Amino acid sequence: SSMKDSRNPVSFLIYYLEDRASQSLLNKLIRSNVVNNTNQVEVLQRDPNSPLYSVKTFEELRLKPQLLKGVYEMGFNRPSKIQENALPMMLAEPPQNLIAQSQSGTGKTAAFVLAMLSHVDPSLKWPQCLCISPTYELALQTGKVIEQMGKFYSEVKLAYAVRGHKMDRGVKIKEQIVIGTPGTVLDWCVKLKLIDPKKIKVFVLDEADVMIATQGHQDQSIRIQRMLPKGCQMLLFSATFEDSVWKFAERVVPDPNIIKLKREEETLDTIKQYYVLCNSKEDKFNALCNIYGAITIAQAMIFCHTRKTANWLAGQLSKEGHQVALLSGEMVVEQRAAVIERFRDGKEKVLITTNVCARGIDVEQVSVVINFDLPLDKDGNPDNETYLHRIGRTGRFGKRGLAVNMVDSQRSMEILKTYEKHFSKCFH
Repeated sequence: SSMKDSRNPVSFLIYYLEDRASQSLLNKLIRSNVVNNTNQVEVLQRDPNSPLYSVKTFEELRLKPQLLKGVYEMGFNRPSKIQENALPMMLAEPPQNLIAQSQSGTGKTAAFVLAMLSHVDPSLKWPQCLCISPTYELALQTGKVIEQMGKFYSEVKLAYAVRGHKMDRGVKIKEQIVIGTPGTVLDWCVKLKLIDPKKIKVFVLDEADVMIATQGHQDQSIRIQRMLPKGCQMLLFSATFEDSVWKFAERVVPDPNIIKLKREEETLDTIKQYYVLCNSKEDKFNALCNIYGAITIAQAMIFCHTRKTANWLAGQLSKEGHQVALLSGEMVVEQRAAVIERFRDGKEKVLITTNVCARGIDVEQVSVVINFDLPLDKDGNPDNETYLHRIGRTGRFGKRGLAVNMVDSQRSMEILKTYEKHFSKCFH
């Protein structure tokens, strides 16, 4: 069951992109709170002479009282790491441009929403803030945050520029904030003339890494940006910054301040790694049953290489009377979110999944990871990064973890050896 499947590179790419967008949506659905982040924030200021200013409380920002009320209502008691540094820049007068790197769960959506709501003049009945997201669903998620945070600021209205929202040409929009996807936003500015881009004061481009992965979005975003006035504040956010994302960010945001959240160093130091020798899939299943009692004291994730194996394994374990959760590629994002939510709440102790589904999911209670199949890249070679991500989640935040690798052939033994060598660790 190698990953060299019949998918051609193009359809694989489309599938990967959809996956990036849905991954991001998934994280928004399963995160009700900001992840406690111990990482360092790096701030590169555009003007090194201006005093570096960060806040520890929301009061220091001198927000409008109805916005402060909205912030507290949402359950934010004090600014997150990224908010401490980003908010003073975003709310400064004159406004500062910003490129910020942050993973999901860092509170960046709340940060730019607060900036938009703060800069709006509710007495002016036209769009002043524009936010573009890579997909319809992600735009709706951001819209939800605007509605929650603006709950006590009812004079400010929000319009969605997304597919299916049919508008007549030339009817000027009266809402002060417009949020949407690049194609529709561009149509509203150019074809339908619903928005006057020259009156936009704040422009937010969210999830830039997902955005540029989609054909057309990149060009559309740049076209929108070019229509905006000189003094417009530009804010760009991205979870990752490969070179392509940087190049794009630099085109969209002139003279930026830059905020980077250093990633949590993943380490295998606190994790004990074992391997179990088996002869077949059934053999692996029996081995799993033998250690099952031990692993369910805490919570465990079991990784399989294909959907087929994952489905088979879930079925076998259920037959034995074990309660397991299954994350599968054919589920829609909301279904996946529900499964993860249940696992998170401890309703199921064991989660079976394939690689694709597990990308970017943080479940803090996991202390055992079982590689029912060892991780391979799409060409069937050892995949060190995936191995680290899979195993690394058991040792998060300096906790002790356990990893069990199932070895069922000469080939998988060789792969295990490359992992030992790469991480200079000895597996027991």
